[in-house]
Amino acid sequence: MKEEFNKDNYSADSIQALEGMEHVRLRPSMYIGDTGTRGLHHLVYEVVDNSIDEAMAGHCNNITVTINEDNSVTTEDDGRGIPIDLHKKEGVSALEVVMTKIGAGGKFDKDSYKVSGGLHGVGVSCVNALSEHLTAVVYRNGEVWEQEYEKGKPMYPVKKVGETDKRGTAITFKPDPTIFTHITEYSYDTLASRMRELAYLNKGITIHLIDKRHKKDDGSFEGETFHSEEGLKEFIKFLDGNREPLISEVIAFEGEKNGVPVEVAMIYNTSYAENLHSYVNNINTHEGGTHLSGFRRGLTHTLKKYADDSGMLKNLKFEIAGDDFREGLTAIISVKVQEPQFEGQTKTKLGNREVSASVSQAVSEMLTNYLEENPDDAKIIVQKVMLAAQARHAAQKAREMVQRKTVMSIGGLPGKLSDCSEQDPTLCEVFLVEGDSAGGTAKQGRDRAFQAILPLRGKILNVEKAMSHRVFENEEIRNIYTALGVTIGTEEDSKALNLSKLRYHKVVIMCDADIDGSHIATLILTFFFRYMKELIENGHIYIATPPLYLVKKGQRKEYAWSDRERDEISEKFGGSVGIQRYKGLGEMNAEQLWDTTMNPAYRTLRQVQIDNGGEADRIFSMLMGDEVPPRREFIEKNAIYAKIDA
Repeated sequence: MKEEFNKDNYSADSIQALEGMEHVRLRPSMYIGDTGTRGLHHLVYEVVDNSIDEAMAGHCNNITVTINEDNSVTTEDDGRGIPIDLHKKEGVSALEVVMTKIGAGGKFDKDSYKVSGGLHGVGVSCVNALSEHLTAVVYRNGEVWEQEYEKGKPMYPVKKVGETDKRGTAITFKPDPTIFTHITEYSYDTLASRMRELAYLNKGITIHLIDKRHKKDDGSFEGETFHSEEGLKEFIKFLDGNREPLISEVIAFEGEKNGVPVEVAMIYNTSYAENLHSYVNNINTHEGGTHLSGFRRGLTHTLKKYADDSGMLKNLKFEIAGDDFREGLTAIISVKVQEPQFEGQTKTKLGNREVSASVSQAVSEMLTNYLEENPDDAKIIVQKVMLAAQARHAAQKAREMVQRKTVMSIGGLPGKLSDCSEQDPTLCEVFLVEGDSAGGTAKQGRDRAFQAILPLRGKILNVEKAMSHRVFENEEIRNIYTALGVTIGTEEDSKALNLSKLRYHKVVIMCDADIDGSHIATLILTFFFRYMKELIENGHIYIATPPLYLVKKGQRKEYAWSDRERDEISEKFGGSVGIQRYKGLGEMNAEQLWDTTMNPAYRTLRQVQIDNGGEADRIFSMLMGDEVPPRREFIEKNAIYAKIDA
């Protein structure tokens, strides 16, 4: 007989106490963010972090990351090797403690590691918990020790399996497909981007990335080696490789201020974008924090003083603001903090107050020396700042025009916008559709309760090549601001976006599935990345995926989103089939567009995420900037699959 639920039957037996590893498996997103692409790759980063910690402590020079044929990953270093002797408190090998206890590890011992890149993370034990199989091999004191695990549980005690003349740790793990249900395949490009970043942030270390899933013609495997002797200076050159430099060399500083190791590198270019990338213990702090505010303060104060003293500002009719000093600036700020305090929505905003003064002093010292030793470059920088100030005043007028039109009454909305009836923004979505024809079809096919349509006329302005006031004067861009209901500018940052009155929590880019459609989608994404990055960071931007084909035979019909799907459906139907190729959204009727691309029950929306801000900045600059050769090289390399995850 089934026992009836008794709401009063709440006793000690109702309390479920989960061990650490069990809790990781039950709630993986609490530990690695999600169980999609980002979480899958985060497992690799956690293991590599341990090796980087060894390197930062001066005990490791080489790290090798191998993607194996079965999509397992092996990370090996030449560090000291995880201790294998008995852990007195736990009564088992220290290796087993590190691999099976959440929060265990030498990085919490200040005598073992001065600073650690993984303090914000979850450690190798979490990787073990989320792997269907993991093997740990330690090369230490001339001996080889090993232990294997299944879903985080040891298969046998740590055992000696041989002798060796090398040292270090090798971890091989295969993500558990019952946890990562949608994706278990690693992206080489995603891992390469992070390994390159780590090599720049930790100069002198060599990181090898090998992909055993792909062989070259000579029989060797695909792969790259990342090594940097100049650190952030080389990183700046890599990030700014697609832009025209304004000054002759990268301005750089490395040293310790008030006990905080600080490394800064920066350069000015001819673009109008501000690109600041900040790191704490190798963690990309994309929400900023005290180190970033310290950089801004040091930059503004030092440049302003130099410009005033030079007399170049005497004929300028208005005050220069902090934003003006950062137009066309690419900078990287990297600090090492013994006990970092992270804040913000995604715990990537540094809160340590003492770091601000350290970075500000470092920047001031660096810039003062550079400006005095390079008067010609100093003059060019000040002239750039003055032009930025003039453009900002023009942009301010254009922004005010946008703000006046951004009214919550229906009269203040763009005439082309077909709004929805739902008032709760969390339930609403707006489709940015290319052209009036497709916009008309989308209006007929949508669910008017929660779906709005904003047709865009042709290709919007390429913001990568335009000054700010030109951007805000553009009618299509003004319509996007007005339709979304967002406002621009705060007392701290005139470019900051205020999302408190965002009218739609899903903003969907819906373009034709052809070259022109891809170009328009990239133009829109470039605009969002440069002027509305907060929308991307908060997960509001999506890309619709309309089908490429309709395959029909008699009464049977199915849509296909790729050539492979088309061929599979044709083979399944058998014999002669009719195939319709959709060249644009306008070729579908309203019912077809709803069924395939707009109906939440069946559609596929790709959420735009920024996994690596520096790499995204570099790619947008390459695709939409002035330099043609790198763009041509990219298109030739990716001609078959020319799509980008921002």
